[in-house]
Amino acid sequence: MGTISRLTYYPVKGCAGTTVQSADVTPAGLAHDREFIVTAADGDFRSQRRFPVMAAIRPRLLDGGARLALSAPGVEDLTIEVQKDGRRHPASTFNWTGEGVHQGADVAEWISTVVGQPSVLLGVTPEHDRVTSGETPGTARFADGHAILVISESSLDHLNERIAERGGEPVPMDRFRPNLVIRGWAEPHAEDSVRRMEAGGAEFAYAKLCVRCAVPMVDQETGKRSGPEPIRSLAAYHRDPHGGVLFGMKAAVTRPGQLAVGDAVMVHSSVGPIRSTEAAEPPLTATASLPAESV
Repeated sequence: MGTISRLTYYPVKGCAGTTVQSADVTPAGLAHDREFIVTAADGDFRSQRRFPVMAAIRPRLLDGGARLALSAPGVEDLTIEVQKDGRRHPASTFNWTGEGVHQGADVAEWISTVVGQPSVLLGVTPEHDRVTSGETPGTARFADGHAILVISESSLDHLNERIAERGGEPVPMDRFRPNLVIRGWAEPHAEDSVRRMEAGGAEFAYAKLCVRCAVPMVDQETGKRSGPEPIRSLAAYHRDPHGGVLFGMKAAVTRPGQLAVGDAVMVHSSVGPIRSTEAAEPPLTATASLPAESV
């Protein structure tokens, strides 16, 4: 049996995360996760893929989400009153197009200065309604495609061993920007096999495997590219049949609830054995053979 070792939500898509000891789980993921998005004038989202400096933007939600504080190197901090409703502006991610609530000219100017391109900050609209894809459909706010990203510590440990064999430096978990990190699963990439799991008062189901882009090569502290690791080593051993580099499992929320660091993770359905590092219980055996999906 695994346990939750880290919980992180990302208030602004593409920017730094907030790690917490406990969190509410909503149908769209951890509370406040990807509640805001940075876009160009036409609504196309900004991300670390083109603007790695976004990793160095530190958002903090204050007063229960009523205010948003932003900080970044080289600019003065900014705090805004969050506009829950108001002027609409186009917004889009990979497979979703809709609208967001414009958060005002001051924060648009601040964001534009940091990323070096005209940009606006948008919040989720009250009527936001998005259906996500995958084996288990669900919903999400402004995430790339799904509500929750799950990664086990054993997966990162194994990857860092591979990187060390190539003479590289280990990378921290934040390179992969997970929401749930799980400790205690013995095999690397055990999360790939999970189809249904429960932790705290919440339940999750498999949507698809996470195909990685260039973002894990961005140092999440400095906002600077530092590749080729970890993608170079990961690409050598963990790919999908179409060539995509895999790391982590994307899940839909099937029962909202609450989570806390230390909560036990109970796997109810899996396509492969999920063994504990303590070997306290017999492994969960496979219930079906299901193909992995890529984004």
